[in-house]
Parts: sequence; structure tokens; C-alpha cells
Amino acid sequence: MTGRAGAGPGRPRPGRLGPADVLRVGSVGLRTHPLRVVLTALGITIGIAAMLAVVGISTSSRAELDRTLDRLGTNLLTVSPGRNLAGEKAVLPEQSVPMIGRIGPVESVSATAALDRAVYRNDLVPPGQTGSLAVLAAQPDLLRTVGASVSSGSWFTAATAAFPTVVLGATAARRLDVPKVGFRVWLGGEWFTVVGVLAPVPLAEELDSAALVGWPAARTYLRFDGRPTRVYVRSTESQVAAVRAVLGRTANPSAPEEVSVSRPSDALAARQATNTALNGLLLGLGAVALLVGGVGIANTMVISVLQRRAEVGLRRALGATRGQIRLQFLAEALLLSALGGVGGTLLGVGITGLYAYSQRWPTVVPAWALAGGLGAVVLVGTVAGLYPAIRASRVPPTTALAAS
Repeated sequence: MTGRAGAGPGRPRPGRLGPADVLRVGSVGLRTHPLRVVLTALGITIGIAAMLAVVGISTSSRAELDRTLDRLGTNLLTVSPGRNLAGEKAVLPEQSVPMIGRIGPVESVSATAALDRAVYRNDLVPPGQTGSLAVLAAQPDLLRTVGASVSSGSWFTAATAAFPTVVLGATAARRLDVPKVGFRVWLGGEWFTVVGVLAPVPLAEELDSAALVGWPAARTYLRFDGRPTRVYVRSTESQVAAVRAVLGRTANPSAPEEVSVSRPSDALAARQATNTALNGLLLGLGAVALLVGGVGIANTMVISVLQRRAEVGLRRALGATRGQIRLQFLAEALLLSALGGVGGTLLGVGITGLYAYSQRWPTVVPAWALAGGLGAVVLVGTVAGLYPAIRASRVPPTTALAAS
């Protein structure tokens, strides 16, 4: 029985390339031109690092937001006066706070009132240089309601709230350059003694740049009329929507349409959402960097094919098939892309970790982002190496050897 033409015993069959052989022949071009390899892989490194850093920093920021909201709660509502029919600033009744406190699911309620006064470091500062600091009258249970804390000194007691004392927000203390508790500031034409400084208040940022005066002291020294301008309401978590629905007519029964109700945690979430456009832009830049890296790999591989025509011709003359030549150059492109991918992954995770650490956030890099980066590396390496690999496999042995 005769075999097919070309398959007789006198003609050797080409050997198969195992995984180790593919890696060995694929790394030949990388070992011989290390500088070119580094520069070519740099585009992939920048692209993967940019994409992982953007995703990682964004995810870490969201994790910090979730942690903050878990700590502070999403059940805080604020009530403030809106506008009346004439377009003028409305006011809240003096009894709005106790009326809101009678709502069943309300756990705590407190208020502040904006005073038409200014605070200065001393009485020599020109009147116009207020530093954009507000002066607020504050009720005793404000800290518990808004989830704030004192970083130094103390909050008002029943005694100090009636005397000319002041608690400064974190930003206010910094702008006034208050060195310590016990320092006196010039407020509304009176000397007030600083008894405490607040830590930053995420759910009530207006307190950070305010000088807070006790409710009784504001009446005595600053001619305060007792009307609140912002009411803070903590309700049962499951009843936030129901409480929100009745706050307007409870705070001001005669004109509920003149009452504005908001949820500070929604503002935090909205601010987080504004980063989406910037994140999309940065991801686009990362994709462009990946594209540039892919073009660089393709260019490097084409030049490599041209420079190594003699090598290709010799291997073909020794029995290497076109498929093996294609596999060699495709493996070389994938290895080149993988080098950039590993460097980019390490760099992206490192950038995320450093930034999260500097902001005191948890470091979070999603598994899908790492998997996506790996997939992008494989895709770029395959696409960039496919044409040079096919071109190398089509080099005729005789022509290549003759050209060498």
C-alpha cells in the first residue's frame, strides 16, 4: 500500500514545538534588543497603569464614601427656609424645632441660626476681611444630631452656652489662626473665648467654616431673635422617606411650600458621581496609551521580521513550518506585551495604594479591572503581532538566505 505523495519514509516530519520551546524561540528577539523592548513595552505599561489607577482610585473613593455613610448614617435630613411667593427669603417659625421633634420616627433634632455678625482674630482686623466665615447660634444637641466631634477643647455645656464663648469649625480655626483653646476672638463687637474646635463634619460642611455661639449667649450678646435657619433631623433609617414627606408642613404649617428639605448624604453621593466624566476621560487616555503601545509593538515586530529574514530563512530551510514561524513571532509579540502589562499592573496598583494611603482611604482594586487589564494585554499583543507573524511565515527560504 503506497502512501500519499510527500509522506514517504524518506521525508522527515517537522517536530512539534512545546510550550517551553515556544517561550525560548519567542524570547530570542527580546533578549537581543533589551533597550528597544523596554521602550516598546513602555506604551503598554502606561496604558495599563493609567486604566488601573483610574479604576482603583475611583473604587477606593467610593469605598471611603460608603464607609463614611455607614459611620455617619444616611438618615440625616436638613430643613431650611426657601422663598416666599414674592421671591424673598422665607423664615422658619421659632417653634419649628420642637414641632419637628414630635414626629414619631424622629430620633433627634437640633438647629443652627445664621447671625448677621462677623468674627475676626482681633479687633484690629479691618471689618471687610471676614475670611468668608459665618457666625451661627447653635443648640446644645447639635453634635449628636449631625454626627460631629470636637478635636480639641469641649462643646458647650449648660454653663458655657450662656456666656460669651465660641466653638470654631475646623476651617474657621485654621483661617483665624487660633493657636489653642482659651484664645479670644473678636465677634460681633464682643470678645468671645474659644472653648473648642470641631473636627471636619462631612454631612454638615457649613459648620466647618463657622464660629458657633451658644443659643442663650446669642440672645444675650448678639440680639438673636430665636428663629432657626437650618434644622437637622435624625430619623429612623426605615422611615426617612416618610419623615421627609411631612417635614415641610410640620416645620411651617402656615406655609409648607416655603420650606426646603434636603438629605446631606445625597449631596455626598452626587459629588462622588461628578467624578464619572473625569474618570471616563482618564480611561480614554489610558485606552489611547494602549493603542500607542500596540502600534509600537507592531512596528517593533515588523522591523524585527525585516532584520531577521536570514534567521527565518534558515529555520524554514531546516524544516520549520509556516505555522511554527507564525507562532514564534506571535509569542514574541505576546511576551513583549506581557512585559508591559506586568509593569503597568504593578505601577497602577502602586499608584492606587499610594494615593489611597495619602487620603486615608481603603485601597480597593477590583478583580474585574485586573482581569480586564490582562485581557487588554493579550488582545493588544495578539493584534499587534498577528500581521508581522504572518509576514514572517511567508518569507521564502531561498529568498531570505540569498538576501543574507
